[in-house]
Amino acid sequence: MLIFALSIFLSAFLLFQVQPMVGKFILPWFGGTPAVWSTAMLFFQAALSGGYAYAYWLMKRKRQSAIHVALLALAFVVLTVQALNWETPTLPAANWKPQADTLPAPAILKLLALSVGLPYFLLASNGPLMQAWFSRAFPERSYAKLYSLSNAGSLLGLLTYPFVIEPNLPLQSQGWVWSAGFVLFGLLAGWIALRNGRASLPTAPDAVPVSQNGRPSFALLSLWVGLSGAASLLLLSVTNQISQEVAVIPFLWILPLVLYLLSFILTFSGERGYNHSVYASLFILAAAGTVVVLLNATRLHIYWQILAYSFLLFSACMLCHGELYLLRPSADHLTSFYLMISVGGALGGLFVSLLAPLIFDGYWEFFVGLALAVAVLLTIFRSSKREDGAVLPYSTDIAARSRFLFFVFALTTGLLVLVETSFSGSLYAKRNFYGVIRVRESMVGEPPRPAYLMTHGITIHGLQFIGADRHLPTTYYARESGAGLAILHHPKYGRGMRVGMLGAGAGTLAVYGQRGDVYRLYEINPVVVDLAKGQGGFFSFVKDSQADVTMILGDARLSLERELAESGSQTFDVLILDTFSSDSIPVHLVTTEAFDLYLAHLAPGGIIAAHITNLHLDLQPVFWQLARHHGLHLVRVDYAGDANGGYASHWILLTRDPAVLNVPAIQARAVDLSGYSTNLRLWTDDYSNLFQILK
Repeated sequence: MLIFALSIFLSAFLLFQVQPMVGKFILPWFGGTPAVWSTAMLFFQAALSGGYAYAYWLMKRKRQSAIHVALLALAFVVLTVQALNWETPTLPAANWKPQADTLPAPAILKLLALSVGLPYFLLASNGPLMQAWFSRAFPERSYAKLYSLSNAGSLLGLLTYPFVIEPNLPLQSQGWVWSAGFVLFGLLAGWIALRNGRASLPTAPDAVPVSQNGRPSFALLSLWVGLSGAASLLLLSVTNQISQEVAVIPFLWILPLVLYLLSFILTFSGERGYNHSVYASLFILAAAGTVVVLLNATRLHIYWQILAYSFLLFSACMLCHGELYLLRPSADHLTSFYLMISVGGALGGLFVSLLAPLIFDGYWEFFVGLALAVAVLLTIFRSSKREDGAVLPYSTDIAARSRFLFFVFALTTGLLVLVETSFSGSLYAKRNFYGVIRVRESMVGEPPRPAYLMTHGITIHGLQFIGADRHLPTTYYARESGAGLAILHHPKYGRGMRVGMLGAGAGTLAVYGQRGDVYRLYEINPVVVDLAKGQGGFFSFVKDSQADVTMILGDARLSLERELAESGSQTFDVLILDTFSSDSIPVHLVTTEAFDLYLAHLAPGGIIAAHITNLHLDLQPVFWQLARHHGLHLVRVDYAGDANGGYASHWILLTRDPAVLNVPAIQARAVDLSGYSTNLRLWTDDYSNLFQILK
């Protein structure tokens, strides 16, 4: 018994340690967007399904031990080869970074498959295999507690990553430690396979709520898939909802996943772990609270938003997974059960990561997941009682429950597509890997004048007046803003100035360009690039600029790294950092390693102007520590906004040469920071802590 428990616990622990580790490692390579994690989760869920399918297939083979031990040995060989060619056995080398024109989703799936695919596949197969082999060795004992132990290992793996592993170990060290853990797992799993893989399955089934005389029906298999898929879809959509408004960091990936796993642990711990009446009531309360949050998203503190989404996710997962537990089969159909659960999880990930961006122009998959949870709630009430009040068994009317769940999915998806197409109110809307970009017309300023607005999430990325005022610099780049002051009062202004900008938006900054100037705008989202260049006729800042304006597609940090290696420094006189997607920040662009790169591209008298306006995060301590570490002089500039489309904004200006900031126009708007200090730890590629800077 103990050896089975150790193997299952260790495999589950490693399975959920590697997810945030490798996700964090590749995140900067693809712009730090929420879609990186949802695409990674699609891979992990698909690999989990593959592992469960392999376990299902293997249990029908005669040479189970030899096959499984051979695969474990192959995984050891793969890790050894990668260790000889990469810095760690699991994290790809720098020459695997994507090019600017690389499609991100396929590239992420390829990277994950090559780096951790086979080890993850074997770890995923271990739970059902060990439980099936345990049922052979101990036919009188239930496997359900081993399933709970597996989820407990997964939970511990997730919780220790942000609180123990991530703060204390560099990513390369994490890769080596994880690989050593996998070797230990492989030895345990191989020994169990050799010892237990040849015995026959027991013929006596467990006593379980769903009595089955033969194979599970298609309706039951479909219901398993539907319940699992509903929980998975809601998990990923909730994670996206949280991440796109704060930051794409392991903790905000892990929190929803922890709640998801906790629901598995509670529901599969025994009959007392799940009371559908209690959790149905909690779900109704959580859904009502989430509606309040959605209606007040810009006014509520992010903690309340995270709490509401977490409460909703947990109560919905308890309903879905609780019903799965009540519908579980006997031990001889165990691998089929786990396979269907994993298939449902993979289908939920497939919908969120690949299908939803194709059919929706907004993040409407959250409402699809919510509708599915409501459908599960309704099937519970419908299947629990007859008209005379008698309680019905959960095996009753399974086909109807399954049909209803898939009907709600199809109906909700179709209605959302129809509503979005007919009532979006946008002149232009497009969703891709990097988010949802919309263009709408609105009356702006005083007196009100028509203007085109580009939005990403809840943040306006550009505003251009229609008509006589179309050349006015607007939004966060008004003349009196930090960016405007840095350009207009730099000694090189009007004398062949070189300006770089990370995050192009509508290209507003190009309005400052003079003849002989060079402007380079770095932007990862091709939709934004097309709009800034004039697609649709909405924005003309780039086209009308007197400067030589070049737009560089791709992650800004990777693009700057390539340029430094291939052609040397860009010697920017002003480098603007404004790379937020909605209020979420790409952390890899505000680390000390990123600043090493920026400074390498900065002219001796150059200024870095960082936009720190944010609803939820106070970024001043981050830049304060970066300035101290790199020996830079710092000035904060606050602007209250104006009647000509200029928005209130906060900027940090940094330079090696204090004289370029010691000019009356900048000093007049400078915030007094003479008494300011912070003990925030310096952010690096290996360490950052957003919770210390939450407002």
